Amino acid sequence: MDEVQYLNLVLTKKSISLFEINQYILNVDSGSTKTKIKSWIELFFNVKVIGVNSYRPPQKREKRGKIQQIMKHRMRYKRMIITLKPGYSIPLFPY
Repeated sequence: MDEVQYLNLVLTKKSISLFEINQYILNVDSGSTKTKIKSWIELFFNVKVIGVNSYRPPQKREKRGKIQQIMKHRMRYKRMIITLKPGYSIPLFPY
């Protein structure tokens, strides 16, 4: 099985409100696929995943010069929204 480069749980006000409906937001490497993340989550946390949605955060402007603004994509990750079956959960702070 391919390894996941990095995986970070996103803790914001919106993501914490999604915990109530069994959805978790994770930052993963931009080369990761939905099927790879789904199988990794199911194997590592021993849960059942029913849905995986992904998106890239919006690009940020980088200013060069006084007038010219160049669009650069500084985000080197994707965001995945993992939906679990009812009754399952991912421990936030295992230690």
